[in-house]
Amino acid sequence: MPDLQAAVDAVLGWPVDHAAAAVVGADGTVLATAGDQYREFRLASVTKTLAAYAVLIAVEEGAVEWDQPAGPEGSTVRHLVAHTSGLSFSDGVVQAAPGTRRIYSNSGFEVLGETIAAAAGMPFAEYLHLAVCEPLGLTSTRLEGSPAADAVSTAGDLACFAAELQAPTLTHTFAEARTVAFPGLDGILPGYGRQRPNDWGLGFEIRDGKSPHWTGAGSSPRTFGHFGQAGTFLWVDPDAGAACVALTDRDFAEWSIAAWPPFTDGVLAAL
Repeated sequence: MPDLQAAVDAVLGWPVDHAAAAVVGADGTVLATAGDQYREFRLASVTKTLAAYAVLIAVEEGAVEWDQPAGPEGSTVRHLVAHTSGLSFSDGVVQAAPGTRRIYSNSGFEVLGETIAAAAGMPFAEYLHLAVCEPLGLTSTRLEGSPAADAVSTAGDLACFAAELQAPTLTHTFAEARTVAFPGLDGILPGYGRQRPNDWGLGFEIRDGKSPHWTGAGSSPRTFGHFGQAGTFLWVDPDAGAACVALTDRDFAEWSIAAWPPFTDGVLAAL
């Protein structure tokens, strides 16, 4: 069997100035790491996984409901978190009726953050800290702006978060978040083109049969997670019984498209 440490060390050969990675087993054990686990990186859209987890907790606490109105007319909290509110990517323009298209939307997550902040009576960054970061001990994780893309964290912190995603302690309804919401909708997966369908859960992208994709050829259809424009990703593969975090300081581009899938396949082959 291939060596897991060698597979994870592949990140150190990526064309980036700094990189860190961690693989976490289903029981929360860190199986292998590479790079500085304490170095802070911009997460870009991997931020959405943390934000979505905070929204899930807000729903369980009764601060908001999935089907309460939020965003454009006819849209709900569920539409916003599943990228089906109809809002455009960044300028808040309504491009479709809610529930009819999968339009990946930073604007939608910003409205989502405002909705939670209003319900909780505190800024969304504070709610995220109290609901997710503090109880999980994510001491180097913070939101510095938009809940869509402006978190900063470390590989060590995200390894703890990846353990939580595999065996939740803060929620009892996470299975819903990693189940396809509004199934059958087509849409653009940023960097990879139109996907038919473009399946998404409640804030978490679901691999299913998407091709091309940023995970590996060996990744199971049940794999869920997110990648970020900052050259970052987090995936959880329930069939493999493991999760993987990789953080870099070089923006997503052709190098990522070339490097990430073989890296993931190497990790999966070594598990």
